[in-house]
Amino acid sequence: MKNFVVTTSHKPDREQVMKAKELAEKLGTIYVSRRRLKEFKVDFYYVVEKNRISIKWPGGEFFFHPSSAILRMRNIRSGQKDYLIESLQPEGSELVLDTTFGLGSEAILMAAFLPEGKVIGLEGSIHIYTVVKYGMENFETDIRCLKDALKRIELYHANFKEYIRSQPDNSFDVVYCDPMFENPVYESSAMNPLRPFAVYDTVNEEDIEEMLRIAKKKVILKSHVKDSLFKRIRVDELKGSRKSGVLYGVIYKR
Repeated sequence: MKNFVVTTSHKPDREQVMKAKELAEKLGTIYVSRRRLKEFKVDFYYVVEKNRISIKWPGGEFFFHPSSAILRMRNIRSGQKDYLIESLQPEGSELVLDTTFGLGSEAILMAAFLPEGKVIGLEGSIHIYTVVKYGMENFETDIRCLKDALKRIELYHANFKEYIRSQPDNSFDVVYCDPMFENPVYESSAMNPLRPFAVYDTVNEEDIEEMLRIAKKKVILKSHVKDSLFKRIRVDELKGSRKSGVLYGVIYKR
């Protein structure tokens, strides 16, 4: 889906219109007032609202919401296991590189356990990056741990394969990579709207070598039990739930 415009919600204020025009210029497309939107044949359109930016298309909508991260934080507080946090084993001051940011749910979860640390996120899709970055910066919440976690995240639009090769040795404590599953879990309602805009880069052994080069402690990979990642890449530890099919592989720096 490539043909798109930028518009606003119905009855926008002056600030929304200005933001929409700035976004259109930044993305190399045109701004269209909401009342004229039907005149344009587009694959999708951005909607600039007061506290968020969303992308809409026939039968679908994509916007930022940290619902998955909130649920997992609550589950951990109630004593449940979280295999990502078990794999991370946070001391609290780590600098973590999340190479495949997406909706940011896993980055937010990690950031919640890094009171003195930070998560640097990379997102290769300009559309996902635009929606999620604006969403994180403008998300309003009374949940203190979520508010604090969002402040510890920096998100950049970058191809992770190029980025990791440009970084010095031992730049990060931990490198995390969660490529799109080869066998998608379509029951995952949070992920489904993201799929048309996602980058589907696979991870190879050279990528892992670069991740280990720039990591001080370890590399954490996420995959589905039906996917080929952990058949192609050898890991030191494998954590996860066979029931959900989601697995985390840990490779320690030697």
